[in-house]
Amino acid sequence: MAGLLKTKPTPPRWLLAELTYACPLQCPYCSNPIDYAKYQSELATEDWKRVLTQARKMGAVQLGFSGGEPLTRQDLPELVKHARDLGYYSNLITSGYGLTEEKILQLKDAGLDHIQVSIQASSQELNDHIAGTESFEHKKQVAHLVKKHGYPMVLCVVIHRENIHQMPEILAMATELGADYLELANTQYYGWAHTNRDLLLPTQAQFEKAEAIAQAYKESDAGKMKIYYVVPDFYEDRPKACMNGWGTTFLTIAPDGVALPCHSARDLPGLDCPNVNDSSVEEIWNDSKAFNYFRGQDWMKEPCRSCDEKDKDFGGCHCQAYLLTGDMHNADPVCSKSPQHGLIQEAIASAAKSQLAENEKPLIFRNSKNSKHLS
Repeated sequence: MAGLLKTKPTPPRWLLAELTYACPLQCPYCSNPIDYAKYQSELATEDWKRVLTQARKMGAVQLGFSGGEPLTRQDLPELVKHARDLGYYSNLITSGYGLTEEKILQLKDAGLDHIQVSIQASSQELNDHIAGTESFEHKKQVAHLVKKHGYPMVLCVVIHRENIHQMPEILAMATELGADYLELANTQYYGWAHTNRDLLLPTQAQFEKAEAIAQAYKESDAGKMKIYYVVPDFYEDRPKACMNGWGTTFLTIAPDGVALPCHSARDLPGLDCPNVNDSSVEEIWNDSKAFNYFRGQDWMKEPCRSCDEKDKDFGGCHCQAYLLTGDMHNADPVCSKSPQHGLIQEAIASAAKSQLAENEKPLIFRNSKNSKHLS
């Protein structure tokens, strides 16, 4: 194994439970696998309870219920109750679609700590276009209900070329909804977003303008709403630290029970990602090939091996290195020190060229539904 440690790794602290790949929305930047449809099986309720129990016993304290859309799971309140009994701080990461006042009360009674609601844009037309579902008005109602029932209003808007021009309106919408926290999450180009990259990647000028608007609003708002602006990798000269270090903090369990060091890791070749139906969480975390592969620094090639910043970014994102270079051992091309950094410049140029094209190709939506580009 590339980076097998001789010492026992620290235990996981953050568990992401991807309960399902099912989702009523069709977002063209979805982080679910492109071939998600072939993963039809889902862990049963008792299996999820076993996973939650084992991870908590190891020391995990933060729990995210995600998907797809986790609300499609009828056993969600039961799982939330089990998580509460175990002592997790639990977070529902949802589109809000299908979330009613009755369900909010049910989840609150079960012990859910936190709800994050996503909205695709500040206007009904663009939101419903990007989501592929008429959902805008319902999402706004859900945001008000979340606030009404004592939860902090946490709003997430994924930013890309289709909606980046709406930054002032997005900020105004968040204020109108009473958001306590607003995450402006620039698209990260994996999964469906990678497929649609030429259509979603803003120009640097668009990104910088939007960031300046958000920063000015943050200062004028004087801390009333906390704004988190997630910078897009492609406009940085250093990569993000992969999952805070591969196999050090985050554990993702996919709907079919496959355990992943990050949500995109099942796309990497040769990791033999284990399944919780075959091994315990402790065995998976400590002993599996997948979780040990990029631990430590033995896997590193140059320029990472001799880089004085390798303890900060750990070589960057392995999934991004694989998507862009075909070799997951390469330095993340986002890094200006990478020999393949030119691939990032080529991607930016390709996206800019696409934006200028008279007959721009349509977005490919998550459920393979094509749609015309909406300007």
